[in-house]
Amino acid sequence: MPQGRPGSWGPGRGGLRGAEWPSVRELLRQGRGRTSGCMWLVLLAPCTWFTIVPLVACYSFARSARVRAHRLFPPHGHRAADDRQVVRVQKTRAWVAAVMSLLLLAAYGTPEDAVEARELYIMRLAVTPPLLLLSAPVVIAVLFRWASAQTRSAMRVRVRAALRSAGWYIGAVTALPLLGGAIVLLGRKQEASSGSPGAAPWLIIAAAMPLVWLLFFVGFATGPAIRTGFNTAAVHAALPALLTGTLVWEFAVISLLAGGLPPGPPVIQALAVLGGPASVTAVAWWEIRRLRAQHGVTLRA
Repeated sequence: MPQGRPGSWGPGRGGLRGAEWPSVRELLRQGRGRTSGCMWLVLLAPCTWFTIVPLVACYSFARSARVRAHRLFPPHGHRAADDRQVVRVQKTRAWVAAVMSLLLLAAYGTPEDAVEARELYIMRLAVTPPLLLLSAPVVIAVLFRWASAQTRSAMRVRVRAALRSAGWYIGAVTALPLLGGAIVLLGRKQEASSGSPGAAPWLIIAAAMPLVWLLFFVGFATGPAIRTGFNTAAVHAALPALLTGTLVWEFAVISLLAGGLPPGPPVIQALAVLGGPASVTAVAWWEIRRLRAQHGVTLRA
């Protein structure tokens, strides 16, 4: 692989956390000179191939799914304007919120409250993608109503691209249970017809390959898709801040309905419920003001 290509894999370039993973051929080419004769004997043993082949196949699927996921949802696509001060304030607010939540649990919580907080966190992770898909069109519709005619024409083109990428994600998430159910039914059907569970394993393996690829794709796409609001950040520079401010209040309502009030006196409960969404909204609005002052981003015509 050319050493000067930006984002290429290699020493000092971030390894597999970089922008590009090496192909299987490139890995073999790099490892060929470092493999001793005894290691070649081990690798050429028939029993070793039952381990190597699945690992190579999984790596190839993961690399292909990662490339596709990052083409649809660029990892840094949510940064319409690279404002380090905004990023620093957002990280500080997130750490302060996490510390305050831990202090609240330590001071007033019970073991049951800790378990409930963990369950609410897992629930938020599961609810975020569908909630974002439902909230983004509403926020975009409000922006369309506010924007000028010239801005609307530019936003329409970008909305179509965002809809295509969101369609990919929705299709992948929908196909996962369908493929899984089809594989289970196929296995049961073969077991019932032949009387043995391993009658035609190659057919099941062939059917499982798309499922493995989709699992990797959803895993690599979910984080960037949430950060970019399913590429709505490209529609309007203020959309990430607006979506964040909208989602945080929706999460507050969901947390109240699912888990009730946090532990502590009434005043502490009110501050815990309203403090988080209010601080996120304040940071989001401050970000929009900086976009307007430094980059000329406006919400209204």
